[in-house]
Amino acid sequence: MSAHHNAGFRRLFATDRLTFGTGFPLTNADESAPDVDAEVRLACRAEELGYDALWARDVPTFWPSFGDAGQTFDVWPWLTRMATATDEITLGTASVVLTLRHPLHVAKAAASVDRLSDGRLVLGVATGDRDPEFPAFDVDPDDRDHLFREAVDLLRTVWSEEFPEADTAWGTLDGDLSVVPEPTTETLPLLPTGHARQTVEWIGEHGDGWLFYHLPESTLESYLDDWRAAAGEKPFAMAMQVDLADDPTADPEHVHQGFRAGTEWFREYVRDLEDAGVDHLLVGLRGDDPERALERFASEVMEPVRETGTDGSDR
Repeated sequence: MSAHHNAGFRRLFATDRLTFGTGFPLTNADESAPDVDAEVRLACRAEELGYDALWARDVPTFWPSFGDAGQTFDVWPWLTRMATATDEITLGTASVVLTLRHPLHVAKAAASVDRLSDGRLVLGVATGDRDPEFPAFDVDPDDRDHLFREAVDLLRTVWSEEFPEADTAWGTLDGDLSVVPEPTTETLPLLPTGHARQTVEWIGEHGDGWLFYHLPESTLESYLDDWRAAAGEKPFAMAMQVDLADDPTADPEHVHQGFRAGTEWFREYVRDLEDAGVDHLLVGLRGDDPERALERFASEVMEPVRETGTDGSDR
């Protein structure tokens, strides 16, 4: 079975409606280890509220100048912990830095999480963007383009073939080694993130979808046109920061990678995203009360959008 039969991918993309995810740390603990019990409780609450995915970031080291450490815990044990606490919600990486991890380690870890979650894993994959990490891992940042391509090819190979042969910058397989366990499908879904130093045509051919950062509406339209020309109906996912104002009628203000606004504005904005052709929206919810933010976005934005068409009519 292809990656498109993976349970996590189907939850997000085997539908003609926009789906919604949110990202760790749900408690907004950006620089220190989050309270694990609180994160688990909020992850379960997100599933109860109807969110379709929980996304975890891959941040190998903490660089204070960048401003955050993701969810602090390594992405693989973190998602395994969330797999045991949840039942059906998709578990995603946003995104695994393939240039800093050996593809064989990624292949084994990802297949393990996929098996332990009954096929709920979807992989955003990236080239990395924290400058000091490259010398720390003895990686030339100018090599990221071909390292990323070779990593993707090697992942596909070892997931789909037993005892494969491959000769790459990462090493040589002579047909006497195999990576176990196998994933639940022939290969796992891979969503290159941003441009990943590749052409849109390469991403369309080798990715199962495209995960992008928040884009202004005019830029989004041109990106979607290019994506559909290169990839046909393969899905497009976008991440954005959401800061819900107390006043539901508040006008939008730009924040980094998103907006602060009232829920009325967000409803219309999200409908516009769906109408434009965005298939999945990953929202980073900000605020002093994370559970209230999860609940407000679900009840005042997600549910109304799901209940009506992009033109505001009932579905």
